[in-house]
Amino acid sequence: MEQWRLLDTGYLSAAENMALDDVLLECRAKNLIPNTIRLLWFDPAAVLVGYHQDIEQEVRLEYVLERGIQVNRRLTGGGTIYFDKDSLGWEIVASKESVSSNNPEELFRTMCGGVVDALNALGVRAEFRPKNDIEVNGKKISGTGGTEKGRAFLFQGTLLVDFDVETMVRALRIPIEKLKDKELESAKDRVTWVKRELGSLPTRDEIRDALKAGFERALGIRLKEDGLTLIEEGLLRERLPEFQSDGWIYLDRRPLMESAMVRTLGKTPGGLVRISLTIDRTVRLIKSILITGDFFVFPSRGILDLEAALKFTSCNEESIRGIVTEFFETNPVKIPGVSPRDLADLIIEAAERAEFEAHGISIPEANNIHPIGKRTKDLLDHQYDYLLLPYCAKLISCEYRREEGCTRCGECSIGQAYDEAEAMGLKPITIQSFEHLMDTLHEMKECGAKGFVGCCCEAFYAKHRDEMEEPGVPGIIIDIDNTTCYDLGKEDEAYVGSFESQTCLKTELVSKVLNIVKNREIVA
Repeated sequence: MEQWRLLDTGYLSAAENMALDDVLLECRAKNLIPNTIRLLWFDPAAVLVGYHQDIEQEVRLEYVLERGIQVNRRLTGGGTIYFDKDSLGWEIVASKESVSSNNPEELFRTMCGGVVDALNALGVRAEFRPKNDIEVNGKKISGTGGTEKGRAFLFQGTLLVDFDVETMVRALRIPIEKLKDKELESAKDRVTWVKRELGSLPTRDEIRDALKAGFERALGIRLKEDGLTLIEEGLLRERLPEFQSDGWIYLDRRPLMESAMVRTLGKTPGGLVRISLTIDRTVRLIKSILITGDFFVFPSRGILDLEAALKFTSCNEESIRGIVTEFFETNPVKIPGVSPRDLADLIIEAAERAEFEAHGISIPEANNIHPIGKRTKDLLDHQYDYLLLPYCAKLISCEYRREEGCTRCGECSIGQAYDEAEAMGLKPITIQSFEHLMDTLHEMKECGAKGFVGCCCEAFYAKHRDEMEEPGVPGIIIDIDNTTCYDLGKEDEAYVGSFESQTCLKTELVSKVLNIVKNREIVA
């Protein structure tokens, strides 16, 4: 039986751990060290981006720097991960000949097998989930990734022993729209950790012993615990300054805006569905996806499995519909009131937001634009002749707060919108209530209106999208800023036009959209 080294390097800084990865891989490629299983721990806590990621897109830098959380970059690709003192990293650094398979999934399954075995030995019922995760009852407990150099490879993963999910959500720019209780609960529904499953925390020695036995069984090897060689220690001292430098930490291997985080939402008979995607612009792939909402799923892990099936999927409509359809045809998953078509439509709608960049609209701006009665990608190619504005964006003391019109006093955002709309040939209307909105849309339909640009909060859009689409007048909805009636729990007052607070239009985005659609109308 082949002997490998078990290397437990204990608590190190993020830079030390990442530098040591580089050293181990190089030394194994040069056959200077034996095949090695490494266990690594982080102190202080750390955020690690994938090799190809841009830190400013992936990390809430102000938050982590204020809290002393270190930031560094992995040798491996993939997404951003958070390590605190109770998170364990595990790695296989070996020759390619020692662990080989013609089937990538079987290779991943084999290399994850040691952790699966260890977790089961500790009393946590874990299993491998394609493409590269380890799960417990559908919840992720370990994610993996790898890289190679010459005839050697590095395959690494996380193991959540005890975990601060709230800090993780706030530290990473994961595709979650707002850091509110229900989003935190959604994140908790997708990951789990050893202490949560067992109700108690195993000691480090117990975890190390379980992993040692697990890897021995999974790989058919014998592990002997040992430390770093003199060569490794010397190379680590040499490499560490590089991995501590801004040149490494803020390294950009791809164009700054290659990854796009897009989202959408829709109300279905089964409840509200939110879709959040991270898209790789270069190859037009879904890098990650979250499907959240207040619907019911049977079995509960069904959405997690669907998300896993959609990872690395092409963003084109045919691919998305095909995978969603096949998933529900081949899996006993039921979402009452939410059809496969509903889900596919929303995923496609989110993916199409990235196409707004071709019109000069950034991804954050695109996430504030919602469709009424048209495909997202076609919104800016249509003609519009009305601008519908919410009364709540006018001053509370304004004489026109409850009436049509505007004095253009410059003390709120409405006046600029009125001026721009009229200059471009659109008729501005202040909407006083939900009933007024519906009456206006029906009147627009009767008089042959081409379409409308409107402003309201996302919550109002989500609740009333179907009703706004019913008259058959296509439109663009742009979010409003500031605290809305929905944030304050006063939507009933807003419904009848008695909401006593002031919101603000996203004037730059409204202006940009109006100019784009008007210019395209002139060209047409």
